[in-house]
Amino acid sequence: MDLEKAFQDIDKIWTDSVDETLSEYISVPNVSPIFDPEWNSNGFQEQAVELLVNWVKNQDIKNYSIEVVKDDDKTPLIFIEVDSSLKGETKEESIENTCLLYGHFDKQPPLFNDWDEDLHPYKPVWKGKKLYGRGGADDGYSIFAAISALIAIQNQGLEHPRCVIVIEGCEESGSVHLIPYINKLSDRIGTPKLIVCLDSGAGNYEQMWVTSSLRGILVGDLIVKILNEGSHSGKASGIVPDSFRIIRKLLDRIEDQDTGEILVPELKAEISEEIRQNSKNTAEVLGDEIKDEFAWVGEATRNDVPLDELLLNKTYRAAVSYTGIEGLPNLTQAGNVLRPYTALKLSMRVPPNVDAKAAAAGLKQALENDPPYNASVEFDINKCANGWEAPLLCDKLKTAVQESSQSVFGKDFLFIGEGGSIPFMGLLQQKFPEAQFTVTGLLGPKSNAHAGNEFIDMDYARKLTTCIANIVYVQGTN
Repeated sequence: MDLEKAFQDIDKIWTDSVDETLSEYISVPNVSPIFDPEWNSNGFQEQAVELLVNWVKNQDIKNYSIEVVKDDDKTPLIFIEVDSSLKGETKEESIENTCLLYGHFDKQPPLFNDWDEDLHPYKPVWKGKKLYGRGGADDGYSIFAAISALIAIQNQGLEHPRCVIVIEGCEESGSVHLIPYINKLSDRIGTPKLIVCLDSGAGNYEQMWVTSSLRGILVGDLIVKILNEGSHSGKASGIVPDSFRIIRKLLDRIEDQDTGEILVPELKAEISEEIRQNSKNTAEVLGDEIKDEFAWVGEATRNDVPLDELLLNKTYRAAVSYTGIEGLPNLTQAGNVLRPYTALKLSMRVPPNVDAKAAAAGLKQALENDPPYNASVEFDINKCANGWEAPLLCDKLKTAVQESSQSVFGKDFLFIGEGGSIPFMGLLQQKFPEAQFTVTGLLGPKSNAHAGNEFIDMDYARKLTTCIANIVYVQGTN
């Protein structure tokens, strides 16, 4: 495949229509269902889907069909089939030789207060080659990348395998709507020989990165009640323990406050020597970028742990973040009251080789058993999904990825473990155990998926799409 021509074709498609359509997509507030109680009635999911589907229909892609699958109680699913062009391959054979490309169009919450003054989650802003706004990088670009990669193959008159493109609307909510759809469409999906996921990260913007592992996710609400109603702090303090102090005691059961190490046995993972060596290799390439990509305040940083150990902390060890709080008024409304309760949202990242359900049970037991002062303590789990470890790349796929990275970027590809979650990958591996996986993406340094100031590097997106075109093309060769 002529990758220089492929890049030129892809660049033209993106310049002519993707840049504008992706900007328009950013303006749609189609937040994932777990964050939006009105998702099934406000029309935002449908608005995003219509925009993306209309773009596909206006592209010069051959021998394809597109359908929006929508059950009443589920988010829409964009389902695209592109026929095989392999000479001599029957339809039945092509179904057994499918390439499945995956992405999603639902978004994380906007977090309006976390964006710079000149940025906004739903107002696309260009700064050089970077397009800022919610969902562009995570993961609105994926359908554009999948379609334009296939067009680049077809433009050169080259053969490609049958491709199925699945773009879901529930990934940020744990893909709970996707699994019934996959079962429903199983016969039409066929048997994927290659699965390409376009929803992962990159260590830098200088080469292609392939994800070797993903952590699981466990989210729950810790609610501690000590009174039925608030009381004057001058009257109650010293007698009634503050619910915030009780929460502090409970958190010490699960997290070492000095190191951040998770203490719950069910969340511990074995780390092989191979994984440790891969971490060292990646740390040598990325260097201080591992920690410098974050917007530290003042002189704050992390120098207490070697870089390769920081990578392991991010990819193969459990870690907890406290992402929401209730029961505390804002500072201007905070009177001298001993409050009746405090609630925290816990987001626990689960090592890729740990069972998330067992971890959830262990975490719940650690928090709820023997509550201090016989307070009411509840840990309500609202999201739980396993992580994933990638199977080894076969020689053919590994060579294709390497050739793509070298030709497009001039550098070798690298493996990297990711600290985030893509719940669907583990489920796909169970369903299609013989499939090869290329999990990749463009969530590189400072791209800020889920947070304020999210951006997509549009130059890297074009280059990554060119790599994907070559990988899909090679999959169809003997």
